[in-house]
Amino acid sequence: MPVVKEVLEIAEKIKNMEIRGAGKIARSAAYALQIQAEKSQAKTVDEFWEEMKQAAKILYETRPTAVSLPNALRYVMHRGKIAYSSGADLEQLRFIVINAAKEFIHNSENAVKRIGEIGAKRIEDGDVIMTHCHSKAAISVMKTAFEQGKDIKVIVTETRPKWQGKITAKELASYGIPVIYVVDSAARHYMKMTDKVVMGADSITVNGAVINKIGTALIALTAKEHRVWTMIAAETYKFHPETMLGQLVEIEMRDPTEVIPEEELKTWPKNIEVWNPAFDVTPPEYVDVIITERGVIPPSAAIDILKEEFGWALKYREPWED
Repeated sequence: MPVVKEVLEIAEKIKNMEIRGAGKIARSAAYALQIQAEKSQAKTVDEFWEEMKQAAKILYETRPTAVSLPNALRYVMHRGKIAYSSGADLEQLRFIVINAAKEFIHNSENAVKRIGEIGAKRIEDGDVIMTHCHSKAAISVMKTAFEQGKDIKVIVTETRPKWQGKITAKELASYGIPVIYVVDSAARHYMKMTDKVVMGADSITVNGAVINKIGTALIALTAKEHRVWTMIAAETYKFHPETMLGQLVEIEMRDPTEVIPEEELKTWPKNIEVWNPAFDVTPPEYVDVIITERGVIPPSAAIDILKEEFGWALKYREPWED
């Protein structure tokens, strides 16, 4: 069953990090399913559903850690599966899948705006904020606070080896926000002048642990040491349903050439290994609050979000695994 070219292109961009950031990855995955449904040449319901499952499987396998991706796929495919199992005809099923994808994208974009509105209430006039990596939700908090007239300054870490901090620094600066850009290892040095830490998340587990870009845990630990509040801005689809069943979150190991250029790496002694984990785990005791589109919660309340949002997802195999 053919998967359309545009879906394969989006999958490749997610895999090689041309499309990055958990929210953007999720919206791109939902959009890819929308494209598959719109451009499918399937003649029967069964053929169409097999194409959708194949497309979802390809997208699912691109990035193992960012749970926003499978949760986006679940949102669309769960609704498609109900329609398929209920005997919908081809055009009905196509419409339901396309509508579910558009609905997810719309809800995701609104969630970021809502998180900004809620999180900005925790930002005070004169705050110096430290952030790490590139998170639309975290940026929304800072941008909204600034637009409310609060005098803030943001310390942005470079976020090696992919330099996502550059993206964050330039975006914040484009809104007029004063930015200080520092190397990752300077985070502790500048924590003494920091009032709040605001970061995003790629996944949040049942016990409130936060999986985010490598370096997040060290910043949160340093903030705890300095008694600086750490706030995590994350949409509810970042919460990881399988962790309710004891599954551990897989930490993605990326290509060593992201750390050391390939030509240089060839000249290194063979007994040097270059490890490049993309994420780390921040224990819940280092996180003060998690800001979601549904409100501010302590890490201990993560299980309540998971039960309400994804309890149904634990009752059967994923639609693309049938």
